[in-house]
Amino acid sequence: MENGATPARTAPAAVVVAIDGPSGTGKSSTSKAVAAQLGLSYLDTGAQYRAMTWWMITNGIDVTDAAAVATAAAKPVLVSGTDPAHPTITVDGADASGPIRTQEVTSRVSAVSAVPEVRTLVTELQRSIAAAAERGIVVEGRDIGTTVLPDADLKIFLTASPEARAARRSGELTGKDAAGLAATREALIKRDAADSGRKTSPLAKAGDAVEVDTTELTLQQVIECVVTLVEEKRAAA
Repeated sequence: MENGATPARTAPAAVVVAIDGPSGTGKSSTSKAVAAQLGLSYLDTGAQYRAMTWWMITNGIDVTDAAAVATAAAKPVLVSGTDPAHPTITVDGADASGPIRTQEVTSRVSAVSAVPEVRTLVTELQRSIAAAAERGIVVEGRDIGTTVLPDADLKIFLTASPEARAARRSGELTGKDAAGLAATREALIKRDAADSGRKTSPLAKAGDAVEVDTTELTLQQVIECVVTLVEEKRAAA
């Protein structure tokens, strides 16, 4: 190196971050913000299962018929965009970002995602997307650290009280109708039971995951916590 020359900066090591946890714990907001801040790709695996569910409903497949869902699972083509600032999901080339967030899809996604054939197909898709992320990626879901990416560099499991999750899920901080909040809370608990109790890739905390309880934390505090954990992992690499 010539005298006075500035040493070349070494690019941060690529890191694969798995963020799991039930609905309403802040997974999506945290994952997108962390990925954007650290220059990583981002994948919402739940959107893929929602997209599969939306396709089933749209095509008249009885989602309670596991055999019918299994037979049709390979038909839709799902494509996920991994830009954390503008994540996208298309089904057979059509934008499905809006349709997959309806209550109809929300109430049926657990049934579809419990079908082993669906999970196998979507898991392979998720792994291929993570492998293609040259700068690293933040992948959020319910079985990322345990099943999809068991060798992820960092695994985080977000939790929160049912009450906090219900308030966040409804998008309301104050003035929420008590009956509405109660219904949201019960729906979350019901989905938790379905996701945790399914035979194939149930919702579970990986043994080596860092648990972060977000109940009393602001979103920014959760983001800062996760960013610190990622930076520490990078530094140790």
